[in-house]
Amino acid sequence: MSKKRIAIFSIDAKLGHEVKGATRYVYLAETLAAEGYEVDFLTSRFQHWEKRQRDVESFDASVHSFNVRFIEEPGYPKNMCPQRIWAHHVMAKNMRAYFEEHHDYDLIYCQIPPNDVALAVGQSAKRYGIPFVVDVNDLWPEAFRIALDVPIVSDIAFAPFYRQARRTYALADAIVGTSDEYAARGFRDRAEDIPKVVAYVGNDLAAFDSGALAYGSQVAKPSGEFWVSYAGAMSNCYDLRTLVYAMSRLQRSHPFMKLKLMGDGTIREELEALVAETGCNVDFLGYMPYPQMAAYLVASDVLVNSLVENAPQSVPTKIGDYLAAGKPMLSTSMSPEFRAKVERDGFGVNVRPGDVEGLAAALERLEADASARERMGAAARAIAEDQFDRKHSYRQLVELVEQLTRSSR
Repeated sequence: MSKKRIAIFSIDAKLGHEVKGATRYVYLAETLAAEGYEVDFLTSRFQHWEKRQRDVESFDASVHSFNVRFIEEPGYPKNMCPQRIWAHHVMAKNMRAYFEEHHDYDLIYCQIPPNDVALAVGQSAKRYGIPFVVDVNDLWPEAFRIALDVPIVSDIAFAPFYRQARRTYALADAIVGTSDEYAARGFRDRAEDIPKVVAYVGNDLAAFDSGALAYGSQVAKPSGEFWVSYAGAMSNCYDLRTLVYAMSRLQRSHPFMKLKLMGDGTIREELEALVAETGCNVDFLGYMPYPQMAAYLVASDVLVNSLVENAPQSVPTKIGDYLAAGKPMLSTSMSPEFRAKVERDGFGVNVRPGDVEGLAAALERLEADASARERMGAAARAIAEDQFDRKHSYRQLVELVEQLTRSSR
């Protein structure tokens, strides 16, 4: 019996020896390949995180156990710009062309967003009778409203994104979400008459631990310092301004408290100006290889999940790594799902976004209570092992693929 053939689409994956990019779908592809499936990984030739075209000729695909198929897409300079909308439009057209020529698949597993590209993939799947799984990794255009929320104008501008999402979910044979809220989004405009699976983005816990161990000796933490750390994007979705204000206030009486910011993004220059204005002691560490980031998280004392009030994120990618570090989490997320999880599972403290005094007070309490930090850190690690380790949590995705491909072809 021939192997079942799977196509996985992700537009922003980290492949080969790249430092930046998403790993959720790459890990799933590796897992399915190990299960005996023949996997084609479809992605853009344009590297979203580094804003450059990949050198396909020199790309080393031997590091993966699946086939990589690069689809042409124009580049764009920023995450939010007209060129990106056009680039995804071209990508959608090229995905349709790809499936016109290559449609001998038993299942297509597709990331959304981009909404228009996911719709093109879904339409191709239906055209050729291929089971179609939508994996909700972010909410468009909900995320855009943080940067542009103008009455009537935004409704008109974002209407196509809503239509594309609605039509994509209508085509799905199963919907996967990286949180309960994200999975539920797929059923807002359709009956819940198909399989629904929630699988946190999570991480490879063994890889995290290995990286933290390998780089731990390279992270120089002076005796007596207390590190408050954030890892991830620096954009208007994240309440990093409040974090800088709170830390600058704390450092007047607690000069040993240091702020570590890992990552980069559109508001980094604004944050640097704010740091200069407030005198906050901050280390901008930039993007770093995953193992090195793991070592910094483990060396930290408190980790901050910093989101603005109207941010659509519920369980962001960073949460798996934060929990794996075994440190208490201070979260400003207003997601009902995640706020409830923080309280129920006992690994951190919820604070309202924008509340400088509340954030500073919560950090001060955590600094003063070592036993509370130890208790929350232990709870965090236990949740990481039980719910966020991909080795275990992605089994349900493999079972979903098995279920949907059982009767195909």
